[in-house]
Amino acid sequence: MADKKSGIDQSLIRDLANILRDTDLSEIEVEQDELRIRVSRNTTVVQAAAPVYAPAPAAPVAAAAAAPAAAPAPVAAKDNPNAVTSPMVGTAYLAPAPGARDFVEIGAQVKEGQTLLIVEAMKTMNQIPAPRAGKVTAILVANAQPVEFGEPLVIIE
Repeated sequence: MADKKSGIDQSLIRDLANILRDTDLSEIEVEQDELRIRVSRNTTVVQAAAPVYAPAPAAPVAAAAAAPAAAPAPVAAKDNPNAVTSPMVGTAYLAPAPGARDFVEIGAQVKEGQTLLIVEAMKTMNQIPAPRAGKVTAILVANAQPVEFGEPLVIIE
């Protein structure tokens, strides 16, 4: 009786839910004629700030009594013009295989086109190339971390 009342094909909803589960997506929406169905998972995302490693400047002993100089405000990763962003939603992998060395490390010099990491989307491994040559100053994601479209992944100065 609930099937007649809602007029919605529940097997379609089950199929969409299975697609969510199989692809690790959090939401999917389909529209056909006058019918629009959106299925989403009730997930709680806890996103910790990824550590940004930078060498600490050595402070001279004689300058300990002097007043500290005002440091420039750090640019937020999402606003950093040197950030390499994710071109898709998926899972970021820092190495080509489990147990292998990471593609890049902080402080490494990279060439334009060099693979920085992989973003897996729908069971396809997508290499993310360096858009320019430079030095990797920050890696903003952890291995096997879910990433969103436009999310900063790496900063190349």
